[in-house]
Amino acid sequence: MIRVLLVDDQALVRAGFRVLLDSAPDVDVVGEAANGEDAIAIARDQRPDVVLMDIRMPGLDGLEATRRIVADKGLTGVRVLILTTFEVDEYVFEALRAGASGFVLKDIEPAELLQAVRVVARGDALLSPAVTRRLIAEFAGRPEQRRIAAADLKVLTEREREVMALAAAGYSNDEIAAELFVSPATAKTHVSRAMSKLGARDRAQLVVMAYETGLVAPRLRPH
Repeated sequence: MIRVLLVDDQALVRAGFRVLLDSAPDVDVVGEAANGEDAIAIARDQRPDVVLMDIRMPGLDGLEATRRIVADKGLTGVRVLILTTFEVDEYVFEALRAGASGFVLKDIEPAELLQAVRVVARGDALLSPAVTRRLIAEFAGRPEQRRIAAADLKVLTEREREVMALAAAGYSNDEIAAELFVSPATAKTHVSRAMSKLGARDRAQLVVMAYETGLVAPRLRPH
C-alpha cells in the first residue's frame, strides 16, 4: 500500500485529490496539511511514502518544507512530488534541486496522477514528461544558477559520465542499455554508482547536476 500525504492550502483541491487517490486499491491517504509546518509534522508522525506538495502556501511554503523533509534523516525514503499550476517555474526547479522526485500539474489526468505517485513511491524520479526536462534545462543551464562545478564530476568514470548525460536527456535504464550496448542491470548499476559518488538523493537530482556542471547543455539530446 502506498501511503500519501496531501499538502495544499486549498481544501477543495485536497478533497479532489483525496477522492481520486482513495479510489485506487493500492493508495492510502494518511493525512492532509494546509501549510509546510503541518506537512513536516504529519510527515514525521505518519512517515508517508509520497508527499504531494503544493509550493505556494501561507507561512512555511512547499519549497522550504521540501528542503526540510529531504534533509530530515528520520524521513529517509519519504519522496516529495510537487503539485503546480505552472509547467516552467523556478520554484519547481528549486524544489527538484532540493530533492523533490518530480512534479505534476494540478490539471493532470487522474490516471496520470496515480501513475506518478506509483513511480515516485517505488523510488524512481518522475522525469519522463518533456516539461520536466525543459524546466530543468531552463534553470539549471544558467551559469549563475550553478552550485557545483564540472570538476566535481572527476569522481566519475567515463562510462558513468556518459550514463549520467543520457539520464539527463530523459533516457530510461532500458534505453541507456540499448544506447550503450549493455544490459539494463549494468545501466542501472552505473546510474546508481554515479548517484552515490555525487551524493544525489535520486535520479532527479542527478539530472539537475548534469545540467549544473555543464555535462549536458540545455535543450540538447545526446546522440
